[in-house]
Amino acid sequence: MATFPTTGATGAPRDLLLKVTPPRVPRHLVSRARLLATADALRDHAVFVVQAPSGFGKTSLLAQWRLEYLAMGMPVAWVSAQTHDDPGRLVQSLALALRVAMGRPAFGRSVLEDDRPGNLGSVTALLSELTQAALDVVLVIDEAERLPPASREALAYLLRNAPPNMRTLIATRPDGRLDIEDLVAYGQCVEIGPALLKFSLDETLQLVHARFGARVDRNMAARLHELTEGWPLGLQLATTIISRGADAHAALSDMTAAAGELQGELVRLLLVNLDPQDRDFLVRIAVLDLLHPELCQAVSGADDAAARLARLSNDTPVFAATEGGEWLRMHALARDVLRQRFGALDAAEQVAVHARAAQWLAAHDLIDEAAHHALSAGQHQTAYELAERSVYESLMRRGRQSAVLEWLAQLPADELDRRPRLLLAAAWTLASSERHDEAGRFVARLLAQPDVSDALRCECALILGGAAVFADDPDHFVELHAPWTEAVPITDPLLLQSHANRMAYRALLEGEPALARLRQQQVARGQAGPGIDYIRRWSELVIGLSYAWEGQVVLAEQLLRPAVAGAETELGRRHRLSCNLAALLAAVAWERDLPGDAAMLLADRLDVLEHSGLPESLLLAYRTAARIAAAEGAEHRALELLNALDAAGAARRLPRLRIASLAEQVRLHAQRHRAQTCRELCERIDAQLADPALPQGPLWRRSVQVLRDVAHAHAAIAARDWPGALAQLARADEQARQRKQGGLHIELLGLRALALERCGQPAQALLREAMDLARAYGLQRVFSDAHPDLGAWVGTLAAEGAQPETSFAPTTAAAPPAPVPPVTTHGAVLTPKEGEVLTLLARNLSNKEIGRAMQVGETTIKWHVKNLFAKLDAGTRTQVVQRARILGLLGPER
Repeated sequence: MATFPTTGATGAPRDLLLKVTPPRVPRHLVSRARLLATADALRDHAVFVVQAPSGFGKTSLLAQWRLEYLAMGMPVAWVSAQTHDDPGRLVQSLALALRVAMGRPAFGRSVLEDDRPGNLGSVTALLSELTQAALDVVLVIDEAERLPPASREALAYLLRNAPPNMRTLIATRPDGRLDIEDLVAYGQCVEIGPALLKFSLDETLQLVHARFGARVDRNMAARLHELTEGWPLGLQLATTIISRGADAHAALSDMTAAAGELQGELVRLLLVNLDPQDRDFLVRIAVLDLLHPELCQAVSGADDAAARLARLSNDTPVFAATEGGEWLRMHALARDVLRQRFGALDAAEQVAVHARAAQWLAAHDLIDEAAHHALSAGQHQTAYELAERSVYESLMRRGRQSAVLEWLAQLPADELDRRPRLLLAAAWTLASSERHDEAGRFVARLLAQPDVSDALRCECALILGGAAVFADDPDHFVELHAPWTEAVPITDPLLLQSHANRMAYRALLEGEPALARLRQQQVARGQAGPGIDYIRRWSELVIGLSYAWEGQVVLAEQLLRPAVAGAETELGRRHRLSCNLAALLAAVAWERDLPGDAAMLLADRLDVLEHSGLPESLLLAYRTAARIAAAEGAEHRALELLNALDAAGAARRLPRLRIASLAEQVRLHAQRHRAQTCRELCERIDAQLADPALPQGPLWRRSVQVLRDVAHAHAAIAARDWPGALAQLARADEQARQRKQGGLHIELLGLRALALERCGQPAQALLREAMDLARAYGLQRVFSDAHPDLGAWVGTLAAEGAQPETSFAPTTAAAPPAPVPPVTTHGAVLTPKEGEVLTLLARNLSNKEIGRAMQVGETTIKWHVKNLFAKLDAGTRTQVVQRARILGLLGPER
């Protein structure tokens, strides 16, 4: 019987050779800019510890870093740790990995031939030899949590005594602590946890675009990000499922279904191989939104709940994020799978679990969560009492409208009338949504109760004012707040902030954006806290809108970017406040000529805005999305979006939005001189404005009149009726100046200059003034959006040196290019000549053909090939090429 050698050409055991072979790089690996090895936050450190549960892409990140360092010409040694790696075996693995990476057959010989390599002396000898190599190297240790304690101590010793020419990358689960906190404290080690490993939205968009191109649009990619919460394992499963089918939309719909394919994959990964007791434990605690060891013990009845929870959080990818302290949160995808299993339990068992959860939560003052579990347990009166204590606060301090709507659907009408705070919460919620008409009926029920105080009347005015805002009835809004302008009988800081927001919005509607900001500054701030912070985010929306109103997009961007980021972190990306802020920021980003940012901000948010967006937010969102589509050359998509805006205006009975949709269509067609189409659209605008059923108040009429005049001006431009265009532009500009709409004023100045120039009159001075104002305000696209001819003229003046630092030339929006993966070089492993020979070997050329290509003799080529065989531990030419690809010395086969 044949026997097989246990050592390779390196003289090391073959099982060690497997340990030091890096894994195959994923085909669709995307390099994330913030996690590049050359990123500012990572560049100057010697040790990196990537610490997260399974499913967070630790090995993929190490593989990405390996390619980057190889591209810099640095040899990269890879070791995959194993449970039986005692200190001696670990040191030998490190020596062998470094030998292979550096291409030096003699490196580490003393360690590999040592009969007792497990003492710290062997580690010191290895480090000494590495120092003498005078070569910058990178050492990668994957799955370090598998190492026994003694080996972790040896690894910590190595890290503390590492020479300056060694950089170490380690991946481990949370239970694989290395006891190197001192290195972290002194800035020598960087820890990368789950929060950094999760994909951000723009990274998900980049990943999906790189993998599927136009098959999956931004909205779908953003929905995928929302579904997976940026969880690397979830994204990997989801993209794999999409790639299997021809219809990406259908695949995504199946994934979001209750028993979709993605959840089936999760069942296979999470539940099949679990111990039955662990599986039962996870099923019972899945009904909880937040997890605490004591709460899990109360719900499951398991005495070892704390230890079991800690172990499962390390061993499974179920727990996606921590909320601080001892609290955990289960990943939504996994939670949905487990809740389906919970629904299959005996009904009595389900009731008991909810009852225990309600009791524990109520005892710990988590009233809102306790109320939901009490209701699920059938304890209706207890649930109603808890809801009365919590729902109003939950709405006002955290903006949880969905919770109020859930209670509204389940509470009997007589229970609502008995509980005024529930009535108030319902009225507030309905007022700030498409169901604003219903808010009036709830307010009437509140005011019909005996002993109504002035404070309650003022709060009801605030509620009805919110309904008027969502109904786009500014005149009624001002009328409601007139009695409460001077004397305000409320003392609650939340309501005072809300009143200040309303006063600021009133000033804005009356054409005083600076006064709107002053109103916000005059409000008594009081104590800061999470509750008041939510209401103040609405004030940031008003202030941002005031800057955008004036055309001050630089100031608006500075305010809104942190506001959007904060709202997304605290409330979620698709919360109505996050979406309203994002719509405004997207319009600002577009004006700043940042189309990629604008598109990302709007992705998978239009449907939320259709139902709970302020009319102005909805208008800005659809108009910005249409302009992005038009700039990308998808005019049909732009017109579809504008028609969708018209439909949304009809559904919500917002006639100004319908007129704005028609006016934007006129602008789009005027840019292509479609005079007849523009005339027909203007006739539709005039017919709508003639409807006596429309609001007749002066503020509303003024807002739509400027839209009408601008549309007629564009229609005249389309017909090349330049004198007629001048008359319409003058009317529109007068209204824009009265309302202090600075961006619109600058746009109209530019169009007036174009019309004057076409009439043969002096116009360049007027255009230069408009350009100077646009530069001061930060408006980059105002002229190219107004008309291509105007944009081209401005671009010509700028190119002539009038304004060399700013380009107003028309630009075309495009998706940001995917980052180019680093080019693999042969680094210090191979000489340049050996690298060239290797590249030609990969093309299946003979020695003679390689010699001709390199213009050297065949004997020289044979010598280089022999060196390649030795360095890559190969016996044939095919093995040389395969081994080189595995080590990253050659790119993937194409």
